[in-house]
Amino acid sequence: MLFLFAIAIAGMIAFEGVAAARDPGYKRSVVRYDVPDVVLVNQDGAKLRLRALIESGKPVVLDFIYGTCTTICPVLSAGYTSVQAKIGPDTRKVQLISISIDPEHDTPKVMKGYLKQYRAKPGWDFLTGSREDIDRVMQAFDSYVTDKMYHRQVTFIRAQGPGEWVRIDGLLGSAELMSEIGKTSKK
Repeated sequence: MLFLFAIAIAGMIAFEGVAAARDPGYKRSVVRYDVPDVVLVNQDGAKLRLRALIESGKPVVLDFIYGTCTTICPVLSAGYTSVQAKIGPDTRKVQLISISIDPEHDTPKVMKGYLKQYRAKPGWDFLTGSREDIDRVMQAFDSYVTDKMYHRQVTFIRAQGPGEWVRIDGLLGSAELMSEIGKTSKK
């Protein structure tokens, strides 16, 4: 597992260097989403209202991943690790949320192990729930997939307007992600 972590970090570093030398490999848009008021479970087994977590008043970054993914999820998670490193000691200033698209297998124990693998600090929650609730959330964010193997590389950053999100389709380096977080928190 550490090997996967090292590969993901190396990929992020390499991608960041390449991204700086060319056009961004992602598409940015501002979209309105109506987030369902569902109760999900985090890596510690705590029940959390998704809407309350999102409306905490601090910048929120959200993605959809699953614990056994070996393709884009490790890269997205390595990006979260990098963001937490750049934030510094007060990692709770930004709320990072990963929502499982494989709730049948991503139990709190699996999610806790996944976050440990990426050296997650406070402020990063990995959430799961019933298949029905997870599907509702994916549909609300226009990210629904019927097969986890075909999920998209999408990151969402909560903008300051009610229901407004910056949607990033594709991968972006951690410097670009930090810049996007900064843009949304200044408004």
